[in-house]
Amino acid sequence: MSRADFVHLHCHTQFSLLDAASKISQLIHRAVELRFPALAMTDHGNLFGAIEFYSQAMKQGIKPILGMEAYIAPGSRFEKQAHGIKEASFHVTLLARNEKGYKNLMKLTSIGYLEGFYYRPRIDKEVLAEHSEGLIALSGCLKGEVPYYVRNGQMEEARRALKEYLDIFGTENFYFEIMDQGLEPQRRIMAEYQPLGKEYGVKLVATNDAHYIHRH
Repeated sequence: MSRADFVHLHCHTQFSLLDAASKISQLIHRAVELRFPALAMTDHGNLFGAIEFYSQAMKQGIKPILGMEAYIAPGSRFEKQAHGIKEASFHVTLLARNEKGYKNLMKLTSIGYLEGFYYRPRIDKEVLAEHSEGLIALSGCLKGEVPYYVRNGQMEEARRALKEYLDIFGTENFYFEIMDQGLEPQRRIMAEYQPLGKEYGVKLVATNDAHYIHRH
């Protein structure tokens, strides 16, 4: 594999608590072994590992991409009426492309804990729009809002959600996130993303939602 073949843009570390097992030092070591030019850190709702990740990546010659898999409330972050954790939030992958983006990530995760916490540290589209500068957004895993509606055949809702994200980030900073772990819903979503992408001018980016360093 050459250095330019692939960069993980959706990668969890030990700071995705109770969900991922990748220690930052071991993750960076593996990225060096695979000759990756860059690596993203996108933990669930937090930036707890950002400084450690950035420092170790820089020391090893890996470009660090700081990010977060944010939890988005279906409505207002202040509304806490969902029937269980599955209904309380969607996911969206956020990546900082500059210092302003990193500062906005810090603001968003703080707001998630201080104002929107309900099962998880949630934000909403109102506050996301206020702090979107310097950020790139990916549509997320199967728990993302757009893919959720697509997989359930609710295409008008998918278009509505997509338009809201495009209004926040602009077409140049929002991407359809595709991944393939052999799941049928992922294939269905990928098939629908092709015509949606042409309709709205949204490009695709491949990720793997990595939670472990080695498959075993």
